[in-house]
Amino acid sequence: MQSPDIPNEPADYSPERRDFFRIEDRIGLEIRKLAPDASPESEAFDGDHLESLKAELRRLDQDVKSQLASLAERDRLLTGLIKSINGKLDTLARIMAFEQNPLQPEAWQEVTLSEGGLSFSSSTPAWQPGDQLAVRMTLPPDLFQPQGIARVMEVLPDSSGGARVRTEFVRMDDSDRQQIARHVMRWQIRQRQKE
Repeated sequence: MQSPDIPNEPADYSPERRDFFRIEDRIGLEIRKLAPDASPESEAFDGDHLESLKAELRRLDQDVKSQLASLAERDRLLTGLIKSINGKLDTLARIMAFEQNPLQPEAWQEVTLSEGGLSFSSSTPAWQPGDQLAVRMTLPPDLFQPQGIARVMEVLPDSSGGARVRTEFVRMDDSDRQQIARHVMRWQIRQRQKE
């Protein structure tokens, strides 16, 4: 966001300027190419039978958060305890979900990730600019699984016959985008602590 006392664009502005922080990370990555005529609401990862349970979980989570806000004014110790228990339950639920549908070793790969998109390597040049992809990521160590629709922006062939594919997210729930933002921030903090 620009402040009012800064000129519209600096003289050294370039289209390569980044809008989001990017990290290099190893994540679980599941990709499904969408048909050009696919509905944006179509479910690419066979989760339809769980949607009602996920919606109920989101509703309950919102209820807990709203109750915690009013409780925090009266009892900080109890609020902290409830937040810890809620976090523990969230972590347990993610572990159980991951154990039910574990990713195979080949699904884990090095990517460049930001709130705006991701780039990944493909062993075959299977993607073309403009392709729409359903993307589900598993972000360690918390095992969050944000998902969304990405558009292929660029495909750069490499010397091994594969390609580096750069995408941008064109549709993603705010909660999934926030999970990515938190993951990026935590990754940066861990990197600083290692230095």
